Parts: sequence; structure tokens; C-alpha cells
Amino acid sequence: MIKKMSESYSVKSAIVFPQHTNNYNTMFGGVLLSQIDDIAAITARRHSGTQVLTASIDSMDFLKPIELGDIVVLEGVVTHTGTSSMEIMVKVSRESHGSNEKKLAGFCFMTFVGVDENGKPVPVPKIECDSNTLQFLVDSADVRVKRRKERLTHTKELATYIEQELF
Repeated sequence: MIKKMSESYSVKSAIVFPQHTNNYNTMFGGVLLSQIDDIAAITARRHSGTQVLTASIDSMDFLKPIELGDIVVLEGVVTHTGTSSMEIMVKVSRESHGSNEKKLAGFCFMTFVGVDENGKPVPVPKIECDSNTLQFLVDSADVRVKRRKERLTHTKELATYIEQELF
């Protein structure tokens, strides 16, 4: 089965309230990451039609601060699929108070796995790019997948040392 990327596209917006901010009146990174994980899971579920689990967060690049009173806009789309895995890109924008102009505040790539009711991986549909704007993300996915696999190998090597008592 093949699904168009636009079928997974998801958008979520929220106002940044005081409880979401640090002492600089900018959004806590952890709060933002929670919202990103949520929109990415929605995007992955729309694509796969299954329950999903977060497998990895490749990176989160914070480009501009999101301030108290801003509206944070999260856009998710599936940019690559494996057998049971899906790479999701989440674009983070901010709308300043009194302005409807969106400015890019950051983005990240995450990997989700489609699972059955027992938590076992299941096949997910392949993707078809239906946007010239997104074609670059599809074309560059193999590079990100290779880096992700290399990082996972390194992480597993590190885990054997970190599992031990540190001090």
C-alpha cells in the first residue's frame, strides 16, 4: 500500500501560557518537545492506521525563541518509511502576539514504529511525495536514515559502559 504524504499532514496550535515558560519568558524546551511528540504521533497514526511508539528523536534545532503569549504552530508530515518505521518531520513556527505572520522557530525529525495490540512492529504503508516543496525531504531521507543507524550502533556501544556504575 502507498499513501500520499499529504494524507499524514497534521497541524496543531497552542498559546504559550506562563506555566509553559522559563525565567526568560520563553517556552521550556521540554514542554515544546512534549507537544512535538504529540503531533508526530498523530501524524504517524494517520499514516499507518495503527498504534505507534516513539523510537527516536534525531535532533531538535531551536532556531528562534518562542515567547510568552506567542502561538506555537506545529506541522507534522511523514518524510520516509521503512518496513514498520516512519520518519516524521515536525516544523515548529511561532506567531507573535498581534501578528498572524508565522516565523520558523525550529524543526526536528523523529522515528515512530507502527505496532499491533501486543506492541509488536507491523508493516506501514510506503509514501508518495505529492508536493514539490517536500521532495527535498524525501530525496535526503536516506542520508538521515544512515546517520540514525550509525548513531544507534554507537548508542548501543555506549550503553554497555553507561549501564555500569558511573562513580
